[in-house]
Parts: sequence; structure tokens; C-alpha cells
Amino acid sequence: MTISFARVSGTSEVTLDEEVTPETLPAGTVEVEVTYCGVCATDTHNYTSGGAVPPAVFGHEWTGTVRRVAADVDTVAPGTRVVACVGPPCGTCAMCVAGHAEHCDTAFAEANGVSPDAGVHGGFATGLVVAARRVMPVLDGLSDVQAALVEPTAVTFHAVRRTRQPLGAVVVVQGAGPIGLLAAQHARHAGAGRLVVIEPNAERRHAATELGFTEVFEPGDAVREHLLAITGGLGADVLYECTGAAALLQPSAELVRRGGVLSLLGFPMTDSRVSYGDWQVRELTVVGSLAYRHEDFLGAMRSIADGSVRVEGLHTGTVGLADLAALMDELDSGRTRHAKVLVDPRL
Repeated sequence: MTISFARVSGTSEVTLDEEVTPETLPAGTVEVEVTYCGVCATDTHNYTSGGAVPPAVFGHEWTGTVRRVAADVDTVAPGTRVVACVGPPCGTCAMCVAGHAEHCDTAFAEANGVSPDAGVHGGFATGLVVAARRVMPVLDGLSDVQAALVEPTAVTFHAVRRTRQPLGAVVVVQGAGPIGLLAAQHARHAGAGRLVVIEPNAERRHAATELGFTEVFEPGDAVREHLLAITGGLGADVLYECTGAAALLQPSAELVRRGGVLSLLGFPMTDSRVSYGDWQVRELTVVGSLAYRHEDFLGAMRSIADGSVRVEGLHTGTVGLADLAALMDELDSGRTRHAKVLVDPRL
């Protein structure tokens, strides 16, 4: 079987290539026919940097149907709809042996595309061969578009879970891109008492209100005054920083009350400058969150299935593999209407 796939071949360059899958699949693997693959900021960074991210991560938000399985695989069968995920704790790595299975080295390597069995390309492809531990069956009732948005939903499910947000907390979500809108919905489902969204882009603010959020503001004095008013001058109990903008890290921290929680989802591509003394004096708890664990994917799918998290409205466009480079240029320009674009390799 011949697979067509996109790879980063240079700075802001994408090349379409082909590979032939083996007649007999390696032990422990499955071959998946890709239905959709979502485009995220990591993909755009990989494109503009000329390949700074491992090749298997270029197109990591995929869903598809199992085409074939290796002889020793009994966890999924041909015809099963699946989403990309990371495997459960391996039980043999240094972290697992030391009792830290929630930070399994094997699963972490899978999430970052550097495991020994990582492929030479990701899900911007007509298909791919991956370890069977890296796929999870799609819950009944989820559409293909919903399945394609499970991966970013798992990212935000993981972050809110790690943050241990108190019931009734006053929560701020900084940034209303796809990650921010998903994090806000998880935070609401986790029992936020008040939830304030901060976003400079008018279309994204509108997207937040369409999801039922009523306290949506541009950055500036108005939102700061509002936050102080609803907290008696204290500040937020929890702030989820979802932009990844290095310059916003300290201003975000300053919106959190003394003893509150700053939860970091957005990943800055440059160094950040913060006031260490300010964080120490105010005894902030800082929670870093990157990627996910195996079980976060099931939680993410359940949250979509029961309507706690709505993802369909985030899908703003679909393109084929041939249009991927043009889309990356548009997303990098900062002048785009898109939230989440899916690549359909059948187009």
C-alpha cells in the first residue's frame, strides 16, 4: 500500500512524498487510514522553523480507521475508528519503576514524537503505521469531526485535571484560541463559580460568547477592574494561561490572588521574564501542563459525548494535503479567521 504524506522540507516549505507500507506489519503495530488531521500552532512553528519539531509530530491530531493490524495485536481490529493517543504507563521505564507512572518516560516520548518507534511522518497523510498502544477506539456517537478534535480536548482536559481547580473558584482563561476555548469549557465543567475570558481578537471573543461565556473581555483596565470587583479586590483563584505569549506570563500572574494558582498551557517559543520575588511573596502555585496521559483521551471523548465540551464550532475549515503550505502561511500571518482547520487527505 502506498501512502502519501506531507513533510517539512525547509523553512516554510512542505513537500508531498510517498512511502510503501510493509507487506507484513511489524509486531505491535497497526496501519491506519487517516480521515482528518487537525492543524495546531506546533505544526505552524515546525513549518516556519524548517523542522524544529520531530517529524512524527507534524500532524499529531489525527483520527482514522484501522486498515490492518499486526498478527500479535488484539486490542483493535480492522474497521475500528480510532484517535491518536499516547499509550498507558509502560511499567518498565525509570519513572514507572520509581513509582511515578503518571509521568511515564515511554508515554512522554510518544507524545513528543521521539520514541524509538516514532514514524518518519505524522498524520498529514493518507495513512500511517503506528504502535497499537498509540491508538484508542472512538466512542460510539462521536462524529469524525468530533474525533478529529479529541487530541486538543485531551490537552486541556489534562491541564484542568492537573490544576485541581477548587469548586466554585473564580477562574480566568487567558486567550480564546482553540486551546483556551476548550480549557474554559473544561473549567466550567469542573465547577468554576465565575469564569472570565480575556482575548484581544473580536472573532474569538464572539466564539467564547457562542459557547455560553458571558464575562468575555479585551485585555486592559476594564477586565482587571471587573476581576477585582467580583473578588473583593483579591484576584483570580485560578488563571489558565493559554496563549503561550512569553510577554504575558508576568501580567497573567498578577491577575491571580495571593495563594492562587497559575496554570500554564500555552507553550512560549522564547524565554520568559517574570518577577520571581512577586511569585514567592504571594505564594503562587504554578502548574505546568504539557500534552496528556493515556486516560485523558477517554475523559476528553466522554466530555464531548455528553455535551460538556462542544468542539464542532471550533472547526472553521477543511483543506487537502496540496493546500497545507498555503494554509500554514495564512496561519503564520496572524491574519486569519480560522480557529481549527482540518486536513482531509482524501481531497
